[in-house]
Amino acid sequence: MHLLLPVAFAIGAALSNALATVLQRKAALDVPRSAGLRPGLMLDLLRHPVWLGGMAAVVAAAVCQAVALATGPLTVVQPLFVLELPLTLVIASLMFHSGLPAAGWRAVGAVVVGLGLALFAASPSGNRTSVPLDRWVTALAVCAVVVAALAVAAVRRPEGRARAAFLGTATAISYAVTAALMKSAMHILDGEGITGFLTAWQTYAFAVTGVLALFLLENAMQAGPLVASQPAITLGDAAVSLALGILLYEEHLRTGWWLLPQAVGVALVAAGVFALARLPLARSLAADPP
Repeated sequence: MHLLLPVAFAIGAALSNALATVLQRKAALDVPRSAGLRPGLMLDLLRHPVWLGGMAAVVAAAVCQAVALATGPLTVVQPLFVLELPLTLVIASLMFHSGLPAAGWRAVGAVVVGLGLALFAASPSGNRTSVPLDRWVTALAVCAVVVAALAVAAVRRPEGRARAAFLGTATAISYAVTAALMKSAMHILDGEGITGFLTAWQTYAFAVTGVLALFLLENAMQAGPLVASQPAITLGDAAVSLALGILLYEEHLRTGWWLLPQAVGVALVAAGVFALARLPLARSLAADPP
């Protein structure tokens, strides 16, 4: 029962993010395209009410995520964001009046069942409230190097699947780091109040990484088809968050024979995610090549 609150808010955050993805995708397809990472893209998007609606959903998702991270382990909260992709396609099918086919619903079922099985088998535990600075330095340095390398690799490739996948993976890492920093900042808020929160480096660090994640996301959605970027974002965020939860917050997963049902659950999730990403609806959300 102690996980009911973080699970509920994590699902609420996934739902809000799914709505934001569909709205932002609609807006991103209506602005000028570019060969590089274009800062002016954000200014173009600010002129679109649909994108602003997506940003409102992003804010709602951030609030839900903050509550979830403040009350539950990173290894529970972030994997639930795997639900974002099926929710995105369900919302898109309603918004664009194109029903989700039977294969799509089977894939949704695979994601939901697989995620439930994996989390039940893993039974994440531990909820450390502070992380030593040396762990932060190592984790942030490694993640920054990987994100930079992915961004460089992306801009060296033409628009298409590879570029979208690189930027999607960079987005996933940025999201996971943002969540880890947000969790620390929320614990500081709970223990030291608003003064401690406003003077903690983690507060400003998660704001910076959050903006970076949004910037990478917008460019990933313009770089190529959703089938390339969204699975990388969805699965990558969960995987990196699990690693950060274990390495930074000393959270634990069950091992031994429990690894077998965990593997089955992960396989179901992966199969469902990739099946959803191949649906015509998913391709219809992607920008057409120039």
